[in-house]
Amino acid sequence: MNALKIAATGMDAQQMRVEVISNNLANMNTTAYNARRAEFADLHYAQLRAAGEVNSATGAILPVGVQLGMGVRPSAVTMNIEQGALKATGGDLDVAIEGKGYIELALPSGQSAFTRDGALKITAEGQVVTADGYAVVPDITIPDGTRSVSIDAEGEVYAYFDDQVDAQLLGQITLAMFTNEAGLEAAGDNLYLETAASGAAQVGVAGEDGRGTLRQGYLESSSVDAVREITELIEAQRGYELNAKVITAADQMLGATTQIR
Repeated sequence: MNALKIAATGMDAQQMRVEVISNNLANMNTTAYNARRAEFADLHYAQLRAAGEVNSATGAILPVGVQLGMGVRPSAVTMNIEQGALKATGGDLDVAIEGKGYIELALPSGQSAFTRDGALKITAEGQVVTADGYAVVPDITIPDGTRSVSIDAEGEVYAYFDDQVDAQLLGQITLAMFTNEAGLEAAGDNLYLETAASGAAQVGVAGEDGRGTLRQGYLESSSVDAVREITELIEAQRGYELNAKVITAADQMLGATTQIR
């Protein structure tokens, strides 16, 4: 009886869906986190009778066939490319990306990573890095004696000093875009890695060629919608229960078969 195996695939699918939802809810307060969605596809079908066959009794062509599905499988866990709300922080080095784009970072391995988490910090040497110590690319260093820092919409970073009237340009934060953002590989720590599916990073000035702009003193909130996640959690739970009932029913039918004398 295939019903047992089919229902088992359904339970596995709903369990995976719950795991994705739980990760979304766990990251409700993660800066710039994009919600994920589990997607599924049906498995192959057993062809008991193909459509278009000739009826041996009448010679007529059958308009429909008999196909029995073998269950469901996970097809993808996609990232919802949707900007979260911007939250004011007032921090000089807090920058939110309003629109498309990612800040490029340098990993210790030399590989580039990308993030929308603009909660930037300063090292003891004045280098601008993320909270985990990954340096912003291109490198920007805040000099000693800086009174305040200003970052404009195009990403230009200026330093103000007590003994100078004019601000000093320190560098510019650029933004990277990808042909397929959903193809980026999530690496944890709010980082994404370039893949063959995402396409090569296209780095340029904020506000140009479809890139977003930067807003100093703001951070992007998570795009997780708690109400939607709870609704989907209830649906997944009910789907799991229904598949479990199918297994119970199939077991009872098998039990009745074995008792036939």
